[in-house]
Amino acid sequence: MSDLLPLPRLLVEPVVRAALLEDLGRAGDITTDAIVPPEARLEGVIAARQHGVIAGVDCARIAFELIDPAVSVAVERPDGARVAPGDTVLRLAGPARAVLTAERVALNLLCRLSGVATATAGLVEAARPHGKAAIVCTRKTTPGLRALEKHAVRAGGGSNHRFGLDDAVLIKDNHVAVAGGIVPAIERARARAGHLVKIEVEVDTLAQLEEALSVGADAVLLDNMDPDTLGRAVAMIDGRALSEASGRITRETVGAVAASGVDLISCGWITHSAAIIDLGLDA
Repeated sequence: MSDLLPLPRLLVEPVVRAALLEDLGRAGDITTDAIVPPEARLEGVIAARQHGVIAGVDCARIAFELIDPAVSVAVERPDGARVAPGDTVLRLAGPARAVLTAERVALNLLCRLSGVATATAGLVEAARPHGKAAIVCTRKTTPGLRALEKHAVRAGGGSNHRFGLDDAVLIKDNHVAVAGGIVPAIERARARAGHLVKIEVEVDTLAQLEEALSVGADAVLLDNMDPDTLGRAVAMIDGRALSEASGRITRETVGAVAASGVDLISCGWITHSAAIIDLGLDA
């Protein structure tokens, strides 16, 4: 995606540095240091082993640079690029010890994030012919990797939901239960939230939806509704609020959900359960 903005290095580097420290342990790469002479150089590529969408090239590049700035990293497939087996993603040249020591951390992040991007792209493609709905992620992310995984969602053509609990008000079923109903929950949230803060409420039935609309919710999360009920919900909303469908949505079912006319389709699995994309270092 040509308009995909890179994440600031200030966000990426601490994650990569922590991953390297975890891998290096107390004594560093004792295997490479024992076998590879200090003066040895290595030229190689990180290449795709399967079809997918790339995300995380900056993570990989920074991993090599942190081990040794003398490693040259040339990006041939940027984030958002589609790859086929054999395609080169990164081209590497430099001290062999540094390349081999950083290899696993670079690949772990690159494979993981490319998996998220690929899963997202699959949903986007399956939904596109059926409606206007954007595919959005959730807060079901790997602890410590949220900014990176949400970037990967954007690389796959999706959009981001909340980054954290302070982004917007999202009233879930347990909030409603404690508050004593949808109306008091929304009224309390509105009394507390700033004038720029949006309020979304999760509803399971059309009766709950009517309650949410009666007090002016900005968005409604239509949870686990079948496509027919979603269509009726969209008709009831009639543009008065943003509509979001959620609940066990897969590539096989997303088309029918999109056809209901909802604005957003949120999926937790694209960040918490996406399979990695197989990429490897070929020297």
